[in-house]
Amino acid sequence: MKQILQRLVSGEKLSRTETEQILIDITEQKYGNEQISAFLMALNMRGITTDELLGLRDGILKTGTPVDLAPYKVLDIVGTGGDGKNTFNISTCACFVVAGAGYKVAKHGNYAATSVSGASNVIEEHGVKFTADRDRHLKNIEQCGITYLHAQLFAHAMKFVGPTRKALQIPTCFNLLGPLVNPSRPSYQLLGTANLEQHRLYHSVCQQLGIGYSIVTSLDGYDEISLTSDFKVASNTLEKIFSPADFDLPKIDPKEIYGGATKQDAVKIFDDVLGNTATDAQKNVVLVNAAFAIKAINADRPTADCLAEARESLESGRALATLRKFVSLNS
Repeated sequence: MKQILQRLVSGEKLSRTETEQILIDITEQKYGNEQISAFLMALNMRGITTDELLGLRDGILKTGTPVDLAPYKVLDIVGTGGDGKNTFNISTCACFVVAGAGYKVAKHGNYAATSVSGASNVIEEHGVKFTADRDRHLKNIEQCGITYLHAQLFAHAMKFVGPTRKALQIPTCFNLLGPLVNPSRPSYQLLGTANLEQHRLYHSVCQQLGIGYSIVTSLDGYDEISLTSDFKVASNTLEKIFSPADFDLPKIDPKEIYGGATKQDAVKIFDDVLGNTATDAQKNVVLVNAAFAIKAINADRPTADCLAEARESLESGRALATLRKFVSLNS
């Protein structure tokens, strides 16, 4: 580690293979917390590169529990989090809308870190029991088109850096890894980032991974399409700034997608959206994210058609039926 730190202090960049090995060495407890802290801070000060982030991702996946969902090509919808906006569970809602439209979804998530309710919170509130059992996840995909992968059951490396990250009390490169370490290695992703610097980094990462993707950032700092401002989208086929009006959707006030003061508030909004009884603002923000997720799978399809497909899934009741079936299979 001493040589690695000397190189980082000198401004050198590490290769993908090198950072993968560093991650593996961390899980084998070859470094003390002080060395791990220095490593993370050195990357923070200089800024992590695409190859360095990919190497850490590779190491987490290699030391974790894989979930092979072949022959299905699954989609994940996930954001970096940490945007401080405390929205309701937009990405998780969108996953059920996309699954209701007939696509295969493997949602990867965790408990809330900075908001009232994370993906795992809202899923668990419905009585779902988390599992790492591949057969159960395959059954979910086959019978209702969606499964949920609770991050703590799969990314074992995270526990080895947990104390250091907690002690530092500031975001590190490990905050960027959550969206990249889905153990099913999805073929498609809608990935939300909270700022344009992260947007550019993930755009480069996804190009290297060779997956179908849409990366979205609202220009006022949401890690999803919030409809509170214009938003940028980068994918395999486009890179463009859109406004809500481009899809005949009204711009909304941030308070309209606030997740509430308690976990129960966020869960109620989640259920109201999928039950098609939520406000237009709450439904529209889920639908536009679901639309760009569908477009990540169907790159040549007009986004307006993808939005119509998402709307039909929600308004027909298929999204709600998907949730109910998923809960019945996993409670």
